[in-house]
Amino acid sequence: MNSFETHLQLFNSHLENYKTDVNLRSPRELYEPEHYILSLGGKRLRPLLALISCDLFGKDPSSALNSALCVELFHNFSLIHDDILDEAPLRRNKPTVHTKWNTNIAILSGDVMLVKAFEVLKNYEAKEFAQLFSIFSKTSIEVCEGQQLDMNFENENSITANDYIQMITKKTAVLLGCSLQMGAINAGASSLDQEHIYEFGKHLGIAFQLLDDTLDAYSTDEKSFGKQIGGDIIANKKTFLVLKALEVSNAEQVKKLNELMSKKKGDADKKIPSVLAIFNELGVKALCEAEADKHTKIAIDHLLKVNADRTKLKVLENFSLALLNRNI
Repeated sequence: MNSFETHLQLFNSHLENYKTDVNLRSPRELYEPEHYILSLGGKRLRPLLALISCDLFGKDPSSALNSALCVELFHNFSLIHDDILDEAPLRRNKPTVHTKWNTNIAILSGDVMLVKAFEVLKNYEAKEFAQLFSIFSKTSIEVCEGQQLDMNFENENSITANDYIQMITKKTAVLLGCSLQMGAINAGASSLDQEHIYEFGKHLGIAFQLLDDTLDAYSTDEKSFGKQIGGDIIANKKTFLVLKALEVSNAEQVKKLNELMSKKKGDADKKIPSVLAIFNELGVKALCEAEADKHTKIAIDHLLKVNADRTKLKVLENFSLALLNRNI
């Protein structure tokens, strides 16, 4: 984050002011979980991208602060609900909201964060608000569609690796594209530049999620990763790794993998290494990384078509590549 430390500080200050207001609201059972999840840290990648994009097109990044807050509130709302759906115990090495409180409180607190994400956009003038509202509404719907597709995959047996890419595009990647486009709107960028910066963010998001899948399976440092290692395997998630393994495996491997990925939660100490052994036999980690590389290239191609300061574009390119270069 060093290249954009001032941007991050600017947003964190804005977020702290917002959290101060949250602390004053009641009933406390509704707002304490919001304050809690917003205080867990994280890279603040999405709001940072909004500020970076605004700056990229020559406007003071503070113009995008409410767009940045909007996407951060939405992102954390989605984390609260995703953790409920996944029955996840940890988020950034801390208990998830539904674990610390209960499921009903978590659902309702997430709901109010979603409403407030839209509310902060009211601070913009009518024309700017209309453009921001349009892309953010579209993205919000797509994220929910992606989550539903993810849940549908649990009970479908004909899912392909390409289906998975389409799902993560909606569930994860479009919000990165949206963040960048909202910052571009705040800066008054052209429609063509908005399109290119959106596509850059979207394909960056696809690559990021694919690499996150490999981290989930192969990371050896749960504290650094921030989530339960092997959580996708435990939850029988049909990730790119699983789906690609099924595509390239023989009949015996397919049978064994399907048996492992149909087991209920429990006995993770045996299940995780057994699944990883099949992954290693088939080399699917490398296949997943190759798919991530493909989308990284598409992202950079779009970035280089943006009509903006070449030096700033290069800094953003280097930042995005460093972001993807996470060690396992």
